[in-house]
Amino acid sequence: MKAVDLRIYGRVQGVSFRAWALEHARSLGVKGWVRNHPDMSVLAHLEGDADAVDKLVDQLHDGPRAARVDRVIAVPTEAKGMDGFEIRAP
Repeated sequence: MKAVDLRIYGRVQGVSFRAWALEHARSLGVKGWVRNHPDMSVLAHLEGDADAVDKLVDQLHDGPRAARVDRVIAVPTEAKGMDGFEIRAP
């Protein structure tokens, strides 16, 4: 089990980034959440199989086609026992 908190900077709001992250997380079996932050970044909490989490983190460096990811900050954290993956309100 691996868990990580992310902050993603760039053109990541208004480009379906959260929906894209939700789809990719669910396809990999990663649990957690994603949400917009008022500073125009996106926050995420990911947990699950280490290989799946690492793969999703790599994918989040690119994001959907309309996005432009400038920087991703990843901080290891404790798993929270999430049941699924969801989009949360800011």
